[in-house]
Amino acid sequence: MLKKPACPVIAVEEHYWDEELSATYTGIGRATQAEEQVRRLRDLGELRIREMDEAGIDMQVISHGSPSTQSLTGPEGIALTKRVNDRLAEAIAKHPTRFAGFCALPTSDPQAAAAELERCIKNGFKGAMIHGLANGVWLDDKSIRPIFAEAERLDVPIYLHPSIPMPAVMDAYYKDYIKDYPMVIRAAWGFTVETATIAIRMILSGLFQEHPKLKIVLGHLGETLPFLVWRIDQALSRPGQKSLSFRDVFCKNFYVTTSGFFSNPALLCTVMEMGTDRILFAVDWPFVMNPPGTAWVDTIPLSDEDKVKILSGNAQKLLKL
Repeated sequence: MLKKPACPVIAVEEHYWDEELSATYTGIGRATQAEEQVRRLRDLGELRIREMDEAGIDMQVISHGSPSTQSLTGPEGIALTKRVNDRLAEAIAKHPTRFAGFCALPTSDPQAAAAELERCIKNGFKGAMIHGLANGVWLDDKSIRPIFAEAERLDVPIYLHPSIPMPAVMDAYYKDYIKDYPMVIRAAWGFTVETATIAIRMILSGLFQEHPKLKIVLGHLGETLPFLVWRIDQALSRPGQKSLSFRDVFCKNFYVTTSGFFSNPALLCTVMEMGTDRILFAVDWPFVMNPPGTAWVDTIPLSDEDKVKILSGNAQKLLKL
């Protein structure tokens, strides 16, 4: 059992699969999962709560696993997204002290996605999660702005979750190794590069000048950006660049979580760049199991005050829990 400061433990990137939505996944976008992992992804009750209890986790903020609803299109895609969100809301309502949620969005129709975000927040969701590109459209594209404008208006975060790289990138970078190392396009490397690139493009696009109170969450300790932010900022300040303080925007508008990344050196780097007020605890269940995440907390060389912030205080404030 976790030895921790006297505080709740809230894990903010914990996944599930909706049966109807996941049945639409085809080809390389459908990650192959072990039977036990699929069983956990389908569970929104007894098994999930038992494993939370065994590891000392008080609450999960639940979100759909990748690729979620980002490839859905048309009226049926919007309708399916609503059904997915309604089913998750029903599951949360059965265990309101143990579960909260990030809704899915039909990003192929940004106006409909903004409306769905508003509907879901009114129904108790704490923000939304977007997985990679919006059906091939970069999230810095002007067409996507209604989603971020609505998130800013509602004062809720958008969690940027990885998805597999676009086909041209997979062909250029990874095709020689996908067969032997299928995770190279996912958690081992491809996820990180794709998601960090999306975040960088969002900053370069002027999105945060247009929406200065927008809050974005990155998992996996910020997809390497805390380690790189000084160099990115310095390089973009050299002559010939448009005026932009990359580091200021990143440290003001972004939060990061510990999902699937239980490393003290990486955490301390993130703390030194961003401070402890912008780091939230997460496990990435069931792709990563709970016990290593909560056991790791006992080894973190930070004060109890800072651990309390990371374990639950920051999530309570950001998500209004």
